[in-house]
Order: sequence, then C-alpha cells, then structure tokens
Amino acid sequence: MADFDNIVILTGAGISAESGIDTFRSAGGLWEQHRIEDVATPEGFARNPDLVLGFYDARREALSKVGPNPAHTALARLEREFSGNLLLVTQNVDDLHERGGCSQVLHMHGELKSALCTSCEVRSPWDAPMSQRPACPVCQAPTLRPDVVWFGEMPYQMERIYTALSQCDLFVSIGTSGAVYPAAGFVQEARGHGAETLELNLEPSEGSHFFSQARYGKAGELVPAWVDELLKA
Repeated sequence: MADFDNIVILTGAGISAESGIDTFRSAGGLWEQHRIEDVATPEGFARNPDLVLGFYDARREALSKVGPNPAHTALARLEREFSGNLLLVTQNVDDLHERGGCSQVLHMHGELKSALCTSCEVRSPWDAPMSQRPACPVCQAPTLRPDVVWFGEMPYQMERIYTALSQCDLFVSIGTSGAVYPAAGFVQEARGHGAETLELNLEPSEGSHFFSQARYGKAGELVPAWVDELLKA
C-alpha cells in the first residue's frame, strides 16, 4: 500500500455492530422498532418528549453493557503510531472509539453521553437518564435533550470535515451504509480532490461504486489487517 500523509476515516454503525450495538438500518434494527419521525426528529421530540427521552435513555443504558472490538482498538493503534495527519470522523453516537483508546474523535452526529440544554445551549457530559427532566448543570433549567443530531438538523463540525477531505490523500469508509447524507458524499468529495478511496464493509454500501478499492468482511478482522498493512508500508 502506498505511503500517505493525510488520512480521513469515516466510521458508521457497522464498526459497532460487532460489539453488540443495534444498527439502525439492518433487519431487526432500531428503525424497525421505532419510526424515525417519532424518535429522531425535532418534531418528534416536540410531540412526545417522554418517548424520545426514554428511547435515548435505553440506548445509553445498553451502551454500558458492551465494549470496543478489535476494529476500535486497531484504529486507536493507528492514531498512536501513524506519523501523518489523521482525522477520525464517526457517524456513531456511542463512545466505543474512545473506550478502545482513540483520543481524537469527531462525532458528527453527536454523542449519547452528552446532554444539550435547549435553554442555555451548553453541552454537558451526561451518563444518567433524562426522562425525569433533570436540571441542566449550567443554568438549572429542566430542558435537557440528547446531544444527538436528528434528521433535519445540521451535523457537527462540517467545515472542519470538508477541509480535511480537501487535503487528504486517503479516505477510508468503515462500516457505513452509504445512505445517509452528507456523510455518504464524503467519498466523492475526497475523490474530487485526488484522494485514494477505500471501503471496508461487511458488504457493498450504496456508494461502493465510488471507491477505488474495497474489502468486504467483518470490521473486527478487516480493520486490524489494514492497519497492520498501512503501518508497515
């Protein structure tokens, strides 16, 4: 594999699925149990906040029962040992990258373990239920919501992401469906600036034809092998 100086990695639900976290789009996934409109939109929250807060309380509780897998720890090793610039962007709201050893993770869709106050707009680390309307640690208003980007809301730090995509010489997508924009368009953005592109996925994504290279299988096997290869190049 060629030498690279600037790498952008995008991870999606597939990298966490092997840890036991339900994906949203697979058969039997979370969207089959709940309507998107009810639990993942601002309108759903306004209509039935109890349902939404309970949904994310359950996701937060489930997160405490799983751990990172070899794909997460391999990316942490890459972060430690890669001599160039690396940006790890995740669509996931779990903390498995951090628990696997990564210290620099950009959560473009927010984080389960973060609360956003709709009154003072301050974000706070959060690991407790929100259903009982706890007070904001900053302004004391009982107006916390999950710090998660819902459909119809703008993902976080998009300017930073697009700058990195314009400068990278390798873009890697791991465990993504290729169905959710703007992340699904990152491969075309990187390609447009001349980057090599690689998909590591259980099966071809909806955007697999945009990648110059692809490897299919379990993330827990593919990612460590690719990291070994890259660091030995």
